[in-house]
Amino acid sequence: MANEYKRLYRSVEDRMIAGVCAGIADYFDIDPTLIRLIFVLGFFVTGSGLFWVYVIMMIVVPEYVPAAEDVVSAVVEDVAPKKK
Repeated sequence: MANEYKRLYRSVEDRMIAGVCAGIADYFDIDPTLIRLIFVLGFFVTGSGLFWVYVIMMIVVPEYVPAAEDVVSAVVEDVAPKKK
């Protein structure tokens, strides 16, 4: 698709606290552990600044909601009356 683009979501499968770091890692296609280490080191460097960035992202970034399996694999039934 030509109009397909990436969206940032919080991860529901690879989360430690709220899925923010795993969502960022999914978006950039890198290891979530690297992003978690950057956040922890950044917390100590910036004081509480990066903590508030995490909290804001936890509120603003939507959680990834996969399509329901029953919707994806729904079977279309023939509703036309059958001839006898």
